[in-house]
Amino acid sequence: MKSIVLTNIFAMFFLINCIAQIPKVKQGTIKQYPNFATQYIKPRNVDVWLPNGYTKEKKYPVLYMNDGQMLFDTSINWNKSSWHVDEIVTKLINENKIKEIIVVAIWNTGPERHSDYCPQKPYEKSTADEKVMLKNSVRKNGASVFNNYEIKSDYYLKFIVEELKPFIDKNYSTLTRKENTFIAGSSMGGLISLYAICEYPEVFGNAACLSTHWPVIFTMENNPMPNLIFNYLKEKLPDTKSHRIYMDYGDLTLDAMYPPFQPKVNEIMTEKGYSENNWVNKYFKGEDHSEKAWSKRLHVPLEFLLAK
Repeated sequence: MKSIVLTNIFAMFFLINCIAQIPKVKQGTIKQYPNFATQYIKPRNVDVWLPNGYTKEKKYPVLYMNDGQMLFDTSINWNKSSWHVDEIVTKLINENKIKEIIVVAIWNTGPERHSDYCPQKPYEKSTADEKVMLKNSVRKNGASVFNNYEIKSDYYLKFIVEELKPFIDKNYSTLTRKENTFIAGSSMGGLISLYAICEYPEVFGNAACLSTHWPVIFTMENNPMPNLIFNYLKEKLPDTKSHRIYMDYGDLTLDAMYPPFQPKVNEIMTEKGYSENNWVNKYFKGEDHSEKAWSKRLHVPLEFLLAK
């Protein structure tokens, strides 16, 4: 477990110090909106990826993705790794396996990543003592930048729903209804994607949550967050008739924390009426917590959620 925490510390450190650049893509085209203006959270870069042959004569579904700087270009990331989203999406489109889509990549801002992505309403259900413990854990295992740790995920989602999505729909040829609006991410990015579809079921019809970081912090000792999140899901999971959710997990590095949670997650999803028609939860034995691992299996949620 110590090595898992240290790996995460180094990852956060380098994310914080990542130099903003416009990603280079091998397929499609990309436009960056630096420091996208917002009244809710710290401004951050937003990249909009368009598929080959994009035309305003046609309308496209939109996939919003968290941790946007990690999605396309290995050269701009601290670990020289990426999801290779442009290549994977293009391959699936060319093989006629998924619909043509626009991808909106929302960068994280390093120090604020954890507070932007931690589900706010479950966190607010924790006691005062639990909040202190959670804050201290993030500070200890993250960095001193978390001294003023404050959960802002409700504001992060307001930014997406009230500011970013209207901008995208105004400036690009999009299909705007929930059945054509997707959100995805990994780790804490997977957690905020699940929170998004629960908080805004009228906006997001589909969510892909890879290696969802149920613990929120990096220890399970006296950690209330998984149960608080599960209780929230029991109340807030959206209607199965009009929503689809993909989940997965591995079992190495940070993903080693996740297998014990899956029976409870499966129980909740089943009780809420989710089935193989609208929910997938896959276990990838021997896979770790990395862009390389998520890139290898990104085609799975895309084919499930965006099948033609």
